[in-house]
Amino acid sequence: MSVQMEIQIHIGGRTFEVACQQGEEQFLLSAARLLDTEAQVLVTQIGRMPEARMLLMAGLMLADKTAGLEERLREAEDHLAALKGELKELRDMPPPEPEQVEVPVIPDDVTDALAEIAARAEALAETVNEKLQTG
Repeated sequence: MSVQMEIQIHIGGRTFEVACQQGEEQFLLSAARLLDTEAQVLVTQIGRMPEARMLLMAGLMLADKTAGLEERLREAEDHLAALKGELKELRDMPPPEPEQVEVPVIPDDVTDALAEIAARAEALAETVNEKLQTG
């Protein structure tokens, strides 16, 4: 069995006693802070006004902000749905065909010629070394 309790909320410089279920106090206080923020704007801009008018105007301002946020949420959800559809489409596509890449290969006769040149250079270097050591 839930227990009802009374708490005080402050809106537009005024204090109100409000009943709520035990455990829901923070939700009510949070909602009251939102309404108070709008009421403070009215009090600053217009000054003191009848309580009912202040609460009505603050509630309408808060409702307007909420409607704007709901519209942005719908747009974000639509965008997310489109992105999810695009992602699914990309995932469902077959993988791309492998691309054949030509790698240049050095012909065997060039490799053999380079090996022969290297052997001749080594032999020539050896001959030079021998002549330098004996001479």
